[in-house]
Amino acid sequence: MVAKNDEVVQLDQLKNQFTTLKNEIAKVIVGQDQVVEELILSIFCKGHVLLVGVPGLAKTLLVKTISKALGLDFSRIQFTPDLMPSDIIGADILDENRNFKFIKGPIFSNVILADEINRTPPKTQAALLEAMQERSVTAGGNHYELDKPFFVLATQNPIEQEGTYPLPEAQLDRFMFNLKVDYPSFNEEVEIVKNTTSDINNSVSEVLSSSEILKIQNLIRQIPVADNVVEYAVKLVAKTRPNSDFAPEDVKKYLLWGAGPRASQFLVLAAKCHAAINGKYSPDIEDVKAISYPVLRHRIVRNYKAEAEGMSVEKLIHSLL
Repeated sequence: MVAKNDEVVQLDQLKNQFTTLKNEIAKVIVGQDQVVEELILSIFCKGHVLLVGVPGLAKTLLVKTISKALGLDFSRIQFTPDLMPSDIIGADILDENRNFKFIKGPIFSNVILADEINRTPPKTQAALLEAMQERSVTAGGNHYELDKPFFVLATQNPIEQEGTYPLPEAQLDRFMFNLKVDYPSFNEEVEIVKNTTSDINNSVSEVLSSSEILKIQNLIRQIPVADNVVEYAVKLVAKTRPNSDFAPEDVKKYLLWGAGPRASQFLVLAAKCHAAINGKYSPDIEDVKAISYPVLRHRIVRNYKAEAEGMSVEKLIHSLL
């Protein structure tokens, strides 16, 4: 299946824009190539991302840099146990004429960094997750549309679990990708230390505008996909469900729950974008495989046996490809 002529021109342009954007981000962020690529993918696909990594791996800097390179407004919300929904959404206050006036909260921005989302109670988590899904909020009986494009990047610390409120599976499902941020390699860390302990100030210039991002988001959805690729994605998701006819022995043995239909949608959408940024006009099965880990990682639930035998989520996904 081949895209139309004007789409071909736009897709060629998209590949160049992606390369320029990646090079611009690399001025500030050392390494983490795959995380950067998958973050940009999710923005182009209109998705949200959950970043899991220990403190000090430049997660906040990464999001700030990306929003600057994309010319988007950026808000950071530090989630704490006493954070209320109104602290995120905003609240009605009385002005000097004794009329109620709505003061917008930090969620009225293009890029939201929800730092340590698992530290806040479910009530506040739900307020953010509703905004993610509906791209609008309700406060004081009034409905407010959020700015476009709207992208939430939530972070979680995998180490400290005391005093946290883990996100329920239904809420995890709203995140398109779950990305693991790992420690930098030795050479990368040397470069990071050199850059951050000198007076060099690498600034990022704007590469794309918000209107261009909205055009890209529409373009991605117009990319044609062959039936066999869609069927492969749906079958891959069906294989993760222990009660499905497609489930292999390992899945029946080690998994409690598999991924839902949202996973199939995100696999196809992300495969389209992955193909586009790699200079292809239509995705193939290799594109689906390339983005299967971040899409499926948080959507399958292992049982006690899997944890006892050291069967990781990554190993299970690898066995299904």
